[in-house]
Amino acid sequence: MQTPPSTNKPQCLSTRPVGLILTGGGARAAYQAGVLSGVIELLNPGRSPDFCNPFSILCGTSAGAINAAAYACHAHDPRAAVDGLVRMWSGLHTGMVYHADAWRLLRTGLRWFGMLAAGWLAPSLRSHAPRSLLDNAPLGELLERVLDFDQLERNLYEGVLDALAITASGYSTGQHITFYQARGGITPWRRSLRQAVPAIIGVDHLLASSAIPFVFPAKAMLVHGHTEWCGDGSMRHLAPISPAIHLGAEKIFVVGTGYRDETHPERRTADPNYPSLAQIGGHVLFSIFQDSVASDFESMERVNALLAQLHPNVLKSQSLRPVTTLAITPSRSLDELAMAHLTRMPRAARTLFSVLGVSSKSGSGAGAALISYLLFEGSYTRALIELGRADSFRRAEEVHAFFKETPG
Repeated sequence: MQTPPSTNKPQCLSTRPVGLILTGGGARAAYQAGVLSGVIELLNPGRSPDFCNPFSILCGTSAGAINAAAYACHAHDPRAAVDGLVRMWSGLHTGMVYHADAWRLLRTGLRWFGMLAAGWLAPSLRSHAPRSLLDNAPLGELLERVLDFDQLERNLYEGVLDALAITASGYSTGQHITFYQARGGITPWRRSLRQAVPAIIGVDHLLASSAIPFVFPAKAMLVHGHTEWCGDGSMRHLAPISPAIHLGAEKIFVVGTGYRDETHPERRTADPNYPSLAQIGGHVLFSIFQDSVASDFESMERVNALLAQLHPNVLKSQSLRPVTTLAITPSRSLDELAMAHLTRMPRAARTLFSVLGVSSKSGSGAGAALISYLLFEGSYTRALIELGRADSFRRAEEVHAFFKETPG
């Protein structure tokens, strides 16, 4: 049963609800922990214990969903929330996210090979086919240990937080499903190929949202009494900012994980070799995680420009409102950063990816994009956190201007 709303909402929250959008990106999401750490430090440099949560609505997709839920569970203490995110990502290693030992990877590889090579001769083999390239069971165990969903419910009840939304993609229906837990009466919405479902958020929602296609297994979720197999919420997500707007946000703060144009046109040669599986996979992941967020953000800015030209009475009569936005994204390529830490990946996993075409020899950086999403090692994630903090401090003036209606 959903917790009833509290009548005493803290006065320190913004008069205009601020929505935090955390996009997907696998291991790249460590960057978000750094940005949020920097933002909280900018807003509360004296570390006042009375400092209130500046984000009333949290929306996450894929790895960003994990960050959003982790923050939501500690929204009553923003400094502790971001410190916890930094600790979680800093202490990460590959085995905490997916099984990376030689035996498990070899067994999965053999099963894939057997299914592809002989499945057409023996259809019964298809029932034993692996569901994904990697097994992320360790991630589920980690989330069970570090997330306190009872505290999340208390934060909603006490008005520290208005809503948490987690988006996944349904393989069965092709719809994007936003599972949300909110205080007050938020009516579920439905749009073309998109729907919202009230829920008590838990680990299964996070695993569903972060199930990168082919890489991690899909998760069975109950939607309106029916089972829906769900995968990564970033897939074909045409309106990633929409849930925050539906939940009442009037200001949107986005933390992305993509660096400008990571297709590296300056590296193209006149006669390139046929792309490896790693190169193709990296390009696919980049398309999944980045393109829709950028286009949605640009569309909202255009709408804001149009609304700015309307008379206030017209806006009020049409229930329209402009939405203030700010986005922080990496100031350097995360592909290059990942390749500098490739040797920290377990040997068995490194061997698997080398077979797919990942190589750091002679500075080629082949398959760098793929590795940037799947390199769950502390040396890399700490570098991402440092970059995120630096980028937030670099944008300090814009950050202060954006949050000027949020007293500290």
